[in-house]
Amino acid sequence: MTDVDLSGVQTAPKQSRPRAASRLTKLVASRGFQKWAARFPLTRRIVRSEGEAMFGLVAGFCHSQILQALVEFKIPQMLLQHELTADALAQEADAPLDRMHVLLSGAVAIGILKRRKSGRYALTTRGAALAGVPGLAGMIAHHDVLYLDLADPVAFFRGEVETELAEFWPYVFGADGATDSHVTATYSQLMADSQVLVAEDTLASVSMAGVRRIMDVGGGSGAFLGAVAAAYPTLQMTLFDLPAVVPTAQARFDNMGLADRVTIAPGSFRDDPLPQGADLISLVRVLYDHSDETVTALLRAVYDALPDGGSVLISEPMTGGDRPERAGDAYFALYCMAMRTGKARSADEIAGFLDRAGFVDLQRPKPRRPFITSIVSGVKSS
Repeated sequence: MTDVDLSGVQTAPKQSRPRAASRLTKLVASRGFQKWAARFPLTRRIVRSEGEAMFGLVAGFCHSQILQALVEFKIPQMLLQHELTADALAQEADAPLDRMHVLLSGAVAIGILKRRKSGRYALTTRGAALAGVPGLAGMIAHHDVLYLDLADPVAFFRGEVETELAEFWPYVFGADGATDSHVTATYSQLMADSQVLVAEDTLASVSMAGVRRIMDVGGGSGAFLGAVAAAYPTLQMTLFDLPAVVPTAQARFDNMGLADRVTIAPGSFRDDPLPQGADLISLVRVLYDHSDETVTALLRAVYDALPDGGSVLISEPMTGGDRPERAGDAYFALYCMAMRTGKARSADEIAGFLDRAGFVDLQRPKPRRPFITSIVSGVKSS
């Protein structure tokens, strides 16, 4: 690996000798210190807090399975309409009452549900978000495939697992992969639902004032362009994506009354040249699905398709780089690894790709919700 230099020059990382563990680290790891700290008034609260945090990591898989069971049973949706008893929920879910009690108590413990004095269950504010956030339930529901891929984490990180997630989303292999209409429809719906929040955060962070035409490459069913159209009523738009998603996108634009503002150009950026004519090209949740080689070629094609002074906008979940963070480094990085075709990258890494493609004036606005999306933009030098 090499360090990314935004000047376009890569430099080898400095070699350093392994650093010995600090005395404090060794002290905290000792059983004697742990027993003393648990009794001492000034440290026992810290010990308890750290212990609870560690147990939360250990039990995290069980928590995620509780979450998935709630979604599969559609319990949040039911409780969004009416507060219900465990008996009623067990009957609706066709599950034994004793096991439903365990599920519901677990959901209370992780903050999704609350139990009334009457015995009925209701949603907490977190549970209401689970029921109402677009695409969240769908994302959780398809995690069963990801969990299978992670069942042997040692083999997974050694690269010894033939993951199933890539087969679940074969579109990443190009036009030849997106031949199953059911898979394409499932993917398009999941992406369209979750795209709502991505579009909100993206449009809140960047201005498209002065843009005449935007082209969304890999735009799927057109959810992002639909949000752009609402925010900028005079902006002309082009959607470029695989032929398999064209009917869904066309239906969306027709229903929104946007047929006269949107041009749909079917094609694969792996195999086909990008259409000309846009002064802004957006890549929303595209790069992290693909290898460095594909990203390099795509950004060069974007550069060539833009006029002098045109802009590129990249919006997707990103890692924290030198400062790892949970969403990018402990979720999306693993998800992309299971996909087998791409990887989650930091904003600095993406800026490096843009720099090497010839873009200047690179911008990285502070994201509103990094667990939803982050943004990097650049301008084609004139």
